[in-house]
Amino acid sequence: MTAASVELGDGLKVSPLGFGGMALTPVYGEVDQGDALRTLHHAVDAGVSFIDTADVYGAGSNEELIAQLLAERRGEVQLATKFGIVGNPHDGYTGIRGDAAYIKQAVEDSLRRLGTDTIDLYYMHRRDLSVPLAETIEAMAELVREGKVLHLGLSEVTAAELREANNIHPIAAVQSEWSIWSRDVERNVVPTAAELGVGFVPYSPLGRGFLTGTVDATQLSDTDFRRRIPRFAEDAADANQGVVAAVQSVAGELGATAAQVALAWLLAHGRRLGIPVVPIPGTRKAHRIDENLGALSLNFTPSQLETLDAAADAVVGSRSADPKWVSQGRE
Repeated sequence: MTAASVELGDGLKVSPLGFGGMALTPVYGEVDQGDALRTLHHAVDAGVSFIDTADVYGAGSNEELIAQLLAERRGEVQLATKFGIVGNPHDGYTGIRGDAAYIKQAVEDSLRRLGTDTIDLYYMHRRDLSVPLAETIEAMAELVREGKVLHLGLSEVTAAELREANNIHPIAAVQSEWSIWSRDVERNVVPTAAELGVGFVPYSPLGRGFLTGTVDATQLSDTDFRRRIPRFAEDAADANQGVVAAVQSVAGELGATAAQVALAWLLAHGRRLGIPVVPIPGTRKAHRIDENLGALSLNFTPSQLETLDAAADAVVGSRSADPKWVSQGRE
C-alpha cells in the first residue's frame, strides 16, 4: 500500500478511490466480459486497488469475473464483498438473510467463486429484520476468528444498528449511498461512524451516473435497474436537472468534469465531517477510471462548496425503490 492510502476503520488501509464492481454486471445493460476484465486491470494499474463486489451482483458472476483479476494480482488488491440479498437480480430479489447458517454458507460460496482464501472486508449487504443483529455480527466475527475474513463492514445500517454491531466486533466501514444528491446518511449514520472511528464507503457517488450529466432517464433500457428508482422517473429526472446544473457550473469554473467534482465534493465533505471517505465509483470504461482519479487533486473555493452543498435541497424522488431496504427508511 502506498503513502496515498486511506485508513478506514479497524486498521484497514485502501486506495483513496475504490472501484464498484456492480457496474460490470448487466444491471445497467449488457456487458462484454473481456472489456470488463481489461477495465479491472486498468484500475489496479492506475492505483485503484480497493475492489468492491457482492455475491448477488450478476448472481455470482461478478465475483467470478473478479477472480480472474485476483488470480494474477491478489497481493495488489483489497477485496470487499457482501452477503445478505437473496435472489437473482434478473428475476427479482426474494429477500434478505442474516442468520448464522446462511452466513456460513455464503462466505464459502464467495471464497470459492473469488478463488481466494481470505476476504479483506466482508459486508452485511442489508439488515435482516427477522434475525437479531447480534446473531449476524457474531457469525461474521467468527469468520474473522477463522481467518476467512480480515475486517467487517455494514451496508445501509442505521446509526443505532452501527453502534450495536461495533459493540460486538470492530466495524471497519459503513457502505451506503452518499453523494451530492443523496445526503440522508449525514443526519445520523455519518456522525455515529465518525464518533466510533468507522470509515465510510459511499456507493453510487456519481448518483448512478446522473450527476455526470450523461444519463437520459427517458432512454434507459428495459433491463436497466435505474428504471425502478423513483428519482429516475421522467418527471423527477427533469426536476433533478438542477442538481446536474450546479455540478456542471462548478466543473466549468475548475476546468474539471462533473464526475470529478462530484467525487471531490465527497472527499472534501468527509474532511469537514471528520471521517475517512473512500468512494467506489463503477464504470465500464478504462478512461473513466483515469478521469475519476483526477478528483483527488481538486480543491474548491468556499463559494463553490456552498453551491454544491445547496444542490440537494431541490432533489425530487427517493433514492431507493423500497426505502426500508436502506437506512433512510428505518431511521
